[in-house]
Amino acid sequence: MIRRDYAFPFRLDPASGQAMQTGYASHVEQMIRQVLLTSPGERADLPEFGCGLRRLIFAPHSQALDATTQILVMQALDKWLAGQIQVQSVSVLSPEDTGYDPAQLSIRIEYQLIETRTNHQLQVKVN
Repeated sequence: MIRRDYAFPFRLDPASGQAMQTGYASHVEQMIRQVLLTSPGERADLPEFGCGLRRLIFAPHSQALDATTQILVMQALDKWLAGQIQVQSVSVLSPEDTGYDPAQLSIRIEYQLIETRTNHQLQVKVN
């Protein structure tokens, strides 16, 4: 049986009138984006939720920024999604790889879904 979960953002399926659903791998990808793109303090009911990447986008690209970003991403994903994924690697793409946009931070995450033991890759752009 294929596992299905609610889609994010939450919306209704126009055909059935029920909550829209998505496959499990897509749902986990949506959860990763939620963790990384939410700033701590943004959710009133869970103020410690999030990663805080948006505060780094105006810092000049350097090895220090890459290391800080990697640590923040790994800690946030380990804290909030430890039961769903196992992070294998986090890398920050250079400005050359992102089209020289200085106001964008692009992160590649390689992870394994714990439930299915399948490997996935996700690129998240923060701007």
